[in-house]
Amino acid sequence: MPSHRTPAHLHSTDGSPVRVLVVDDEPDLTEVLSGALASEGWEVRSAADGTQALALARTFRPHAVVLDWMLPDLDGLAVLRLLRQELETVCVLFLTARDAVEDRIAGITAGGDDYVTKPFSLEEVLARLRGLLRRAGMAREPDGDRLVVGDLVMDEEAREVLRGGELVELSRTEFELLRFLMRNPRRVLSKAQILDRVWSYDFGGRSHVVELYISYLRKKIDAGRTPMIHTVRGVGYVLKPESP
Repeated sequence: MPSHRTPAHLHSTDGSPVRVLVVDDEPDLTEVLSGALASEGWEVRSAADGTQALALARTFRPHAVVLDWMLPDLDGLAVLRLLRQELETVCVLFLTARDAVEDRIAGITAGGDDYVTKPFSLEEVLARLRGLLRRAGMAREPDGDRLVVGDLVMDEEAREVLRGGELVELSRTEFELLRFLMRNPRRVLSKAQILDRVWSYDFGGRSHVVELYISYLRKKIDAGRTPMIHTVRGVGYVLKPESP
């Protein structure tokens, strides 16, 4: 019988929920991102400007901060420097519309750990945060970095996928789509849910892009094998191992 294991959520090293502070002055983005982080079982707080973020950080003591580069009062670099005075080991992930090399260097030099350029997919932000927290030794995942559903195995850190022990080459978007499916095995996911999590938070595309990438995945994951990706007509898609 194929094995099935639901991936465990990342927890802080003392077993308590990971605490994340989201700092951004766009309410819609903050709401969507906070919801995605909360769905990981993490404790989330949000702030709309640098002053509020610094006040919250002193009491909330986050393990990680998702920090917008451009804020209405202090800029992200100034907030980062002040954060480091309070919390030396906090992981900081920059959100920025700037992708010039000099801006990236400035953020990393100031003490930022990683960055994501807008627009971004929620799964990418989650993956970056998981990686930062694990590497910093601030959080652990009981089952390690692997997601396993039946004979399908994903190594999130190495970004490798195996089906029946054979390596499957995936594009970046295909990988993020499969990751979302594998983190929700046996759960029917609607096209809207998939769009929200895998494509950029403000993506204006339509559901046909989900159908297209599901077909790409099927050709790579299910070709010549017992299908694992199933369509639930009128509802969405579900990933589940073959029946015994």
